[in-house]
Amino acid sequence: QVQLVESGGGLVQAGGSLRLSCVASGSIFSRNVMAWYRQAPGKQRELVADIIFDGTTNYADSVKGRFTISRDNAKNTVALQMSSLKPEDTGVYYCNYRGLTGSREVSWGQGTQVTVSS
Repeated sequence: QVQLVESGGGLVQAGGSLRLSCVASGSIFSRNVMAWYRQAPGKQRELVADIIFDGTTNYADSVKGRFTISRDNAKNTVALQMSSLKPEDTGVYYCNYRGLTGSREVSWGQGTQVTVSS
């Protein structure tokens, strides 16, 4: 199994920046996708950004140009640099791992709260 631990959430004013980090441990397959999802109160969880093991990235339209996802394969970490934050970015942010080989395991972190005040 893969365990994920997030850090870096908090309270920030609109226009500010935050950096989220996630460390993966356990039975990690090198060919994987790591992602950040978020869930706002009363809304469904949505994909924010993901990054494949080869560095290919994908972003939700709402965060393009403001957020940057990156990963360090040697350290099994993924980060989300968030800039120009808006109140609508508020929510619980979850780290996600999805293996592309073997058991194709999907794992979630416990989530970290991001609150953007107006």
